Parts: sequence; structure tokens; C-alpha cells
Amino acid sequence: MKHDLKRGALLLASATFFVAALNALQKLTGSRLPALEIIFFRNLFSLPFVLLIASRTGIILKTHHFGGHLIRSVVGLISMIMVVITVTRLPLAEQQVLSYTQPLFLVLLSIPLLHERPSLQRWVAVLIGFAGVVVVALGKGLLNTDATSVSTIIYLLALAQGAVGALTTMQIRQLSATEASTTISLWQAILMSLMTAAPLLFIWVTPGFQDALCLVVVGAFAGIAQVLQTEAFASTQVSAIGPFAYTGLLWAALIGWLGFGEIPSSAMAVGAVLIIGSGIWMLRHDRASKARATVTATVEAAEGS
Repeated sequence: MKHDLKRGALLLASATFFVAALNALQKLTGSRLPALEIIFFRNLFSLPFVLLIASRTGIILKTHHFGGHLIRSVVGLISMIMVVITVTRLPLAEQQVLSYTQPLFLVLLSIPLLHERPSLQRWVAVLIGFAGVVVVALGKGLLNTDATSVSTIIYLLALAQGAVGALTTMQIRQLSATEASTTISLWQAILMSLMTAAPLLFIWVTPGFQDALCLVVVGAFAGIAQVLQTEAFASTQVSAIGPFAYTGLLWAALIGWLGFGEIPSSAMAVGAVLIIGSGIWMLRHDRASKARATVTATVEAAEGS
């Protein structure tokens, strides 16, 4: 651990740019190509970059938890499908904002799955975050329309992706207890490529030159983003640079404006402030809790000696 906050923040902000850019490319191709086809090439062309990361510490595929990797890959695949569908039909900035509900769903899922008891501060942050979701929904008039309308279903799908993404994060945390991060990444790329390869026989659409180029770049950008994120989290503590992950909204709004003529509404801006604010609050709360736990452990150790 290098503890270089400036380096870690810059790398993480750069990683969010590549994620926003690949989402824009998925938006371009998503109206012409099946989601599974896009995801297949995303994982296939990101594999060289994953191997590059793994080669630094040794490529290890041996695992005692193949079932865990399989389940994690299935859930991750579902999350990726949701992303492709929603970025194709929603403004990039809106889809990005709704993806930031992951920390909120992590709190909710930790109760039944990890038997945790969230603190009062976490509950307040969750309520503020979901208030932001309601604000965004009100701005689109979704609460005044038919719940079965296409726009409402896509919006709910984007929100559900936050929950599925949170479940994926939770599974990674559980696997990380015994598996190296590179092993998890390798199995994800391999398994997702295999899972999406078989259906291609039935859904294949031959991409034109522009779409084929986009697919290659999507995979490359996914791999680059993973490399940058790995380097960022190796530079300093996650809690210290966590807020910089939200720079993805700035990139998404800028790319959406310049590339697709999407102008964020005032309701989306207010909702984004509430959702992102709740996420940053939880990061700061976690950091403070860890600091208090460290001080307590130090004092107890000193008293014991």
C-alpha cells in the first residue's frame, strides 16, 4: 500500500471516465445488437487487460470456491445486461445516478445476508438516498404514469440494477476472504465469456464495421478501467478515495450532452446530490467507525500490557 491519495484519486477518476465512455459506446450499439452479444465482446476483449493485472502477482486460476465464482458471474452477467438495456434507453447521466444506489442496497442486503445491524446514521443515509430516487422519478413524471409503461419499467430496471450490483459487490467481498482479486477477475472474464458465447448461436447479429470497432473499444475500455481501479485501490485506502468514484456522473453528463444532446434536468441534479451525498456520508461514517475501532483496540492493547 503506497498511501498516495493524489495518485489514487486521479486513477479512480480516470477509471470512471472509461466506464462512462464504454457505456456511451454500449448505448450506440445497444439499439442494433443484442445485449448478450455486446457483453460477450466486452468480456472477451477485456481479458488481456485482466491477464496483465494478474501477471504482476502471478496468474492463479486454482480455486476451492468454483461455485462461488459461478454464482458471482451469473449475478454479474445479469447486472451487465441491465446496464446495456438501460443505457440504451435512458440518458447516460440518469442511468449513472441510479447506479449510485448500490451502497443503499448494500445496507439493506446486509441485514438478511450478513445479519448486520446498520447504525442510525446508515439508515438516515439510506432514506436520504432513496428520497433522491423519488425526486428523479418525480422529475420524469413517472409517479403520475401507468406503472406498466415502458419508461417506468426501464427506470425500475435501472434501479434494480443498483440492487443486483450491490449483491455482486457483496459476493466479491465474500470471495475475497479466501481468493485473490486477480483470481476473481479472471474467473469473471472467463465464465462470462463462456456464458454469453453459447446464446450467440441463436441471437447473433453480424455487426457492421462501426459496431465491430465499438465492441473492440468497449472491451478495451472495460479492461483499462479495471486496471486503473485496481491501481487506485492499491494506492491508498478505499474510504479515502471512494468519493472520487462519483466523478463518473460528470463524465456521463458531459458525454451525454456532447454525444447525444442529453441535458440533465434540475430534478435529476437535485436527486443526484441526495443520492451521492448519502453515499459519501456512508463512506465518511465507515471511515470514522474504523478509526474509532483502531483507537479502541490500541487502548485495550496498551492496558493489557
